[in-house]
Parts: sequence; structure tokens; C-alpha cells
Amino acid sequence: MAPVTGSSLPAANKPFLRRNLTATAIDSDSSTVVSPVDSPRPSPSTTSLSSLASEDAAPQKKSEQYGKLIDTYGNEFEVPDFTIKEIRDAIPKHCYERSAIRSLAYVARDMIYLATTFYIWNKFVTPEYVPSQPLRVVLWGVYTFLQGLFGTGLWVLAHECGHGAFSPSQKLNNFVGWVLHSALLVPYFSWQLSHSKHHKATGHMERDMVFLPRTREQHATRIGRLAHELSELTEEAPIVTFLQLLGQQLFGWWNYLLTNVTGHDNHERQREGRGKGKKNGFGGGVNHFDPRSPLYENRDSMYILLSDLGLAIAISALIYLGKTFGWSNMFVWYFLPYLWVNHWLVAITYLQHTDPSLPHYTEEEWNFVRGAAATIDREFGFIGRHLLHGIIETHVLHHYVSTIPFYHADEATEAIKPVMGRHYRSDTRDGPVGFIKALWKSARWCQWVEPSEGAEGRGKGVLFFRNHNGLGTAPAKMPPVA
Repeated sequence: MAPVTGSSLPAANKPFLRRNLTATAIDSDSSTVVSPVDSPRPSPSTTSLSSLASEDAAPQKKSEQYGKLIDTYGNEFEVPDFTIKEIRDAIPKHCYERSAIRSLAYVARDMIYLATTFYIWNKFVTPEYVPSQPLRVVLWGVYTFLQGLFGTGLWVLAHECGHGAFSPSQKLNNFVGWVLHSALLVPYFSWQLSHSKHHKATGHMERDMVFLPRTREQHATRIGRLAHELSELTEEAPIVTFLQLLGQQLFGWWNYLLTNVTGHDNHERQREGRGKGKKNGFGGGVNHFDPRSPLYENRDSMYILLSDLGLAIAISALIYLGKTFGWSNMFVWYFLPYLWVNHWLVAITYLQHTDPSLPHYTEEEWNFVRGAAATIDREFGFIGRHLLHGIIETHVLHHYVSTIPFYHADEATEAIKPVMGRHYRSDTRDGPVGFIKALWKSARWCQWVEPSEGAEGRGKGVLFFRNHNGLGTAPAKMPPVA
């Protein structure tokens, strides 16, 4: 497969994959506050030892500080050097305006989609109107797919609530978000709080909360190898990749809620001592339901309990409906669409943060601006822009200013592209088909992260995806450990 990249592509290919930079800030009155906007860390050139030594000393060039950084596609990478303030100032002021009425209208629209589909199928996809049982099975399969999309749309609107982008009223945001997410079996406040930590530490190898990649050493341990052996391994069987993807898409969301899989595992550092002795995994004490979880602080306990209450109410309602209308009906009406919702949620999040062009950073080299570069926009056509409210197409902007409502996100995205320049990343190749294909590509190309072989000094803290499938830039060759 030929490398695909942003800044080094021929002109005809540049619209498909561009470099980006992403970051986020959440409303100051939100429980998910992020506030690096007013004081972003300076760019590397202003914090190097040479620049601090003397006003007369010539500043080092980035290439001298970092060596040669190469992403998985084989393209040379430069660390972003602009600020969040530049991004925010480029966005038209009206893009920051939030309308409760407009947002509630979208909630009503999505609910109408759900109700109308439910009515049509239960009224007309019956033996009376569709005598063929195989055809009915197919049509009900279409039902579960459509309801899954509409349910994901509501999930995205609840996500807007969690970021304060739904309306200027945080009380309304939290009420609507709690109701919608609870109906979809999502612990609203619990997820909101952990998701805030992801926005605060995107791309940080020790603090990120979402699809944090394994290091070379971690990946080697996982497959029973030594780190130096990874560059010598043969290609992983495609069936292994398929089974891993299947498990991720079916069970990834609940595995995340229950065990914090794909999130960081450095809970011993959590203040208040809540992380002592706790680790990711079943029975490790790290989950989204226990007020004592190290994902939270002592002051968050009431919010976790409110989230659990929402789930208890939703589960009670589902049990009542199952006993009243039959569990086979509920399986088709609710649980299969629910699996579709979880599939889209995991796929969207995975592909927003996993791509051969994306860097990750060690603690020493991470800052908010750099970490914000670890996301990418994709394209899902009508489904993405209309039914899923642009969450796939405008994620870069979302990580800069997450309080901008989705209906202003396209305009704001166009406004920040000139500031980001080559650092803006988007992969729109083949539209919706390309989005699905990217699941497979990312799983095959992105197995672990490590420094570029030509990295020097600070460049060793900038990590890129590598794999032992012979795709893209080869893993660095390491000498055996003595």
C-alpha cells in the first residue's frame, strides 16, 4: 500500500489527508472545565536551553532539537508552534453562540425519527403486509441499523450537553444530557468527568483517557516478546486483526466503562490517594460507576451517584417493557439498535485518535497545543453530517473549542484552517466507504508507538505508530538487551 500523507502529497491528493492541530476548552461554568486557553505553553523554540542562556544566543532550530521525526506514512513531522489564542481569535464570534431552542429542536427531530421508524416497522413489517419471513428479517435488520444511527445522533447531542455546547444554561445542559445518556445506558456525569480529562490531556502518554496507544515495550509484553524482537516479527494474520476489531466494536464501550481499557493506568498519581493499589481491568477498582474510582475526586461522588441513578431508572424501564411486551421484541426494538450505537461510538472515537499520521507525546514533550494535534477529521457523508451532527467531520475544531455547537462547527473549522496550515489533518478519501476502510487500515498500521529512528534529544519524546505488518515506516531496530 502506498503511503498517504498530508504535506508531502502531490497537490491532487492533498484534500484527502491534511495535517491538523486540535485542542479543547470547555465552559468555565461546566463541571468539565479545561482552561489552557489563556496561558498556553510557549513553543519549543522559546523554552530551549539555548534561548534561556542568553539574549544574544541564536535560538536552536527545531531540527536541531528534535532530529528527524518520521510518521508512519514516511512523512517528516514538525511539532506545531502556534497557540490556542490564535485559533480562538480566528473563529467568528457568532460561532460561539449557543441556542437552547435550536438544540432542543434537534433533539425533537431525532426522537421523531426514532418514533416514526418504530411505528412504520411495527405497523407494516408484519406477516399481513410482508408474507415472506426472510424479507421481514432483512427489513427488521434495516430497522436496527436505522435506529442505531438515530440513537447515535441523540448520543452526540448528549455529548454536546456534556461540553456545554447545547445551550448557555448548564442546568439545562445537564438535565437533557442526563436524560438522553441514561436512556442509552450511559452514565452521564461519570462519562462527562472522565471525558474532560481526555480533552485536558489528548495525546499525553501518561494521562490521556481515550484510545491511548501501547508503547513498544507494552506491546512486546502483551504478545510475549522482547522489545527488540518487534522489528523482526512476521506479519500478523488478518484473522487476528479481524477478531480484535470485532471484540473492540462489540464490547469496547462497556469494557471502557467497566475497566477503563484504552485509558491511562497511572492511577497511583491521582491526588487524594484514591488511586493507591488500583489498576485498569476487571476487579481493579477503576470504572465509571463507583464513586471511589480513581477516575474521580472526592467532590465528584454525588455526580457519580446521579449517573448510577439514571442508569437504574433506565434499566428498570427496560425490564418493565421486556416483561410487558416480551424480551424477543425488546431485543429487536432496543438492544440490537443499542449495539449499533455502541459500535458507532467506538468506531468514531477510535478513528478520531488513531491514524498513521498522528503523533503522541511523553510527559516531558507534551503540552496542550501539541496534544491537540492528535486528532483527525474524517468524512461520513449524509449520515455523518445530518444524522450524527458532524461529530466525525469537525472533531479537530471540537478539540480546540468544545463549547462551539455542532451547527457552527463547519464554519469554525474553515476559519481555523489557515492558522493550523500543514498541521490540520483530515482524511476524506472515499467518503463513508473510506471511513469504514479506515477501521481496518488503522488496526493494521497502528499497533504501538515509539520514537522515530532518527529522533534526537527532545524528539525522542514525540512518538509515532509502528507495526510489524510491513506497512509504512518500519520499526526501529534495537540491539538485544544484555
